[in-house]
Amino acid sequence: MPLTIALLPGDGIGPEVTAEAVRLLQTVADYSGASFQFTTHLIGSAAIDAEGTSLPDRTRDACLAAGAVLLGAVGHPKHDGREPSARPEAGLLALRQALGGFANLRPAICHAPLATRTAFQPDRVRGANLMIVRELLGGLYYGQPRGYTPDGQAAFNTLAYTKAEVERVARVAFDLARKRQRRLASIDKANVLETSRLWRGVVTDLAAEYADVTVEHVHVDACAMRLATSPASFDVMVADNLFGDILSDQAASIAGSLGLLPSATVGGTVDLYEPVHGSAPDIAGKGWANPIGAIASAAMLLRYSAGMEREAAEVERAIEDALAAGARTRDIAGPGEGALSTQEMGQAIHDALIEARERSHSYHAV
Repeated sequence: MPLTIALLPGDGIGPEVTAEAVRLLQTVADYSGASFQFTTHLIGSAAIDAEGTSLPDRTRDACLAAGAVLLGAVGHPKHDGREPSARPEAGLLALRQALGGFANLRPAICHAPLATRTAFQPDRVRGANLMIVRELLGGLYYGQPRGYTPDGQAAFNTLAYTKAEVERVARVAFDLARKRQRRLASIDKANVLETSRLWRGVVTDLAAEYADVTVEHVHVDACAMRLATSPASFDVMVADNLFGDILSDQAASIAGSLGLLPSATVGGTVDLYEPVHGSAPDIAGKGWANPIGAIASAAMLLRYSAGMEREAAEVERAIEDALAAGARTRDIAGPGEGALSTQEMGQAIHDALIEARERSHSYHAV
């Protein structure tokens, strides 16, 4: 049976980067014998413009019926004056709730060819390879009540977590740590927040089941400092919705650009894959967007939804090979380096993938 992939190109640069990710997936299907069936649907600002709502019922239903969802980006400033529940981003929050994915996996890697293109001294960031596990369905983003006082002079949000919510995302992080360097940093603000004290207690209790994993508890402010000074000291990190959102964007400094970062939302009915970057409407249609985050998200789709670990690793190596060969988009190009368009960068990664497979086949034939 083919794997049905619901495509949500979304807004701004979303359609451009999604197109390059789909091209890579089609190539993988061609050479691997896998079968992918793509369907395309509206979300965000594009959906508001066409249907008056950021998450049409038909989009939600198609995603729930799919084997995986690949999203581009959501958001446009023309809707900034709307109530939060009517803005494009509300469609993404509602989709996450509908799909039920509670663990957002956000890797941040310093690609060796880009070690000199980050904000760090190369020796500080070289070799950094983090996996941030962000709790996605609780905390401030979903807590009730929320809103404004009748006079508009104050606003409020609710931060709440249950033991069950913390335990399920912590288990995902512990299991990932076991497959990596067996180190887990749990991020909280337990010196101030009751929810963080609950969080720390649940992670501490769960650690007894994972005696092979070294656990450290790190306050979020100290964590931000470590990410800025010694990012390679982290392996797997687990954090609540707000802290995970902020820290994973900060981790873009490790890679050199937000455009390089992918993500996967797992644990629910259908897994959702999307680059970490936003819709960047100011550069939409110019061919400036970096498609690597979207392509790397497609690689995560291959790994977690299609069960194609080898092919996922091949796509990730192709990204590294293209960068090593000097392929750069505007966001990662250095002085004197030519910048490729979105489509040209996608083609460079595609070519690197095919060349690597041809070399591998030639080697085995000999």
